[in-house]
Amino acid sequence: MRMGVDLGGTKIEVAVLDGAGQVVLRRRVATPRSYDGVLAAIAGLVAGAEAELGACCSLGIGIPGSLSPATGLVRGANSTWLNGGRLQEDLERVLARPIRLSNDANCLAMSEAADGAAAGEAMVFAAILGTGVGAGLVINGRVIEGANRVAGEWGHNPLPWMSRDEHPGRRCWCGREGCIETFLCGPALAADADGPEARDAAALPARAAAGDRQAAAALARHSHRLARALAHVINMLDPHCIVLGGGLSNMAHLYVEVPRLWGEWVFSDVVRTRLVPARHGDSSGVLGAARLW
Repeated sequence: MRMGVDLGGTKIEVAVLDGAGQVVLRRRVATPRSYDGVLAAIAGLVAGAEAELGACCSLGIGIPGSLSPATGLVRGANSTWLNGGRLQEDLERVLARPIRLSNDANCLAMSEAADGAAAGEAMVFAAILGTGVGAGLVINGRVIEGANRVAGEWGHNPLPWMSRDEHPGRRCWCGREGCIETFLCGPALAADADGPEARDAAALPARAAAGDRQAAAALARHSHRLARALAHVINMLDPHCIVLGGGLSNMAHLYVEVPRLWGEWVFSDVVRTRLVPARHGDSSGVLGAARLW
């Protein structure tokens, strides 16, 4: 059996797949906000799952950020307490086995390309729109990590075709201004609608449908920005399918509005790329992590 762990900013989830790829166990706990706490939480989830199943499993783990190919240290994680840690080495020591570790968006892409919304597509770009913004790339069933292990780090490029009122953009936690993440993540959308203290955008579509003009305007700006950002991806990679995951992927209007808009910036007379929500929802990451083996 194959076990996957999704190390998220708010929750850590574990799932186990049997030989047919069916989920036989799933558990989740809140994510500790410390490095040692994360190690202990993952170790506890793995031990508990294996005790319940009476089996030792292969283990893949999806994380925010990535491992530096030069040092092996975590870098680029918006769960900043992970940065600088030897996470793979430390987990292999604690769990007494080899593990495979990849970016959480890579795991999303792997899951959705295998048996999700993009099953059968040759090139799949999967973007997470949640507390942060990231993406992963799968070509012919393989995760593409790249020479520097940053393939798909779309969220830390500048928002393309900025208007004057968008430029230069807010400062990102990564230290730069105008990153796609600072415009498209959930807290950014909430703040655009309701001010800088707002963090939760989940209610905005219902508010807009009820006639709230402030919510509707924020959603329209967000769709326009997402269309520009994904048009940039299409111009560079030309994927067959783009899958959205994360909390904002539940907003149904995105799958109508963004494809209606993105043709203005795509360097082609037609845009055949499909935009779809993740079939496995917020479990795509954990299922893709299990499939790293």
